[in-house]
Amino acid sequence: MAGEDAAAAWVAERLPLHALVFDADASFGRGGEGGLLVALELAWVSARAVATGALIPAAGAGKLLFVAPRPDAGAHAGAARSALENLARTLSVEWARYEITAVAICPGPRTTDEEIATLVCFLLSEAGGYFTGCRFDLGEVAGAPTRARPALI
Repeated sequence: MAGEDAAAAWVAERLPLHALVFDADASFGRGGEGGLLVALELAWVSARAVATGALIPAAGAGKLLFVAPRPDAGAHAGAARSALENLARTLSVEWARYEITAVAICPGPRTTDEEIATLVCFLLSEAGGYFTGCRFDLGEVAGAPTRARPALI
C-alpha cells in the first residue's frame, strides 16, 4: 500500500501528465525471481497511478509505454518481456474506453538507447496513437539492420 500511495503522490505532484514511459530495466536489475517480481509490481503500480490519477480524469488520449529489459539482462528476462507485453495488451483493451493506448517495447541485445528513444518519441507523437496492444521487437533480423517490428494483436 505504501508503494501505491507514493506513486499516487508522485503523479499528483506532476499533473498534468499525458503518458507514462516505464523502463523496467532498472527495477529488473540482474534479474532472477526477485527482479521479475519488483519490475512487474512497479510497472502495474505506476500504470495504475498514472491512469487513475491523471489520464482517466483528464478525459483525453493518454499513453502507456513499457520498455522491457533486454533478453540477456538476466534470469527471467524473457518472462519479464512477455509479462510487460501481456500487461500492455490487457490495458489496451481495458482502458480503451478512456482513450488510453498501451504498448510494450522489447529491445534486442544490441539495440542502442538512441533507437529506443526514437521509437518512444514516435509512439508519444500523435501518429503513435494508432498503435495499442502492440509489442515492438527491436533488434537484428537475419543480419538486417536494427528496426522496429510491431507484433499486432
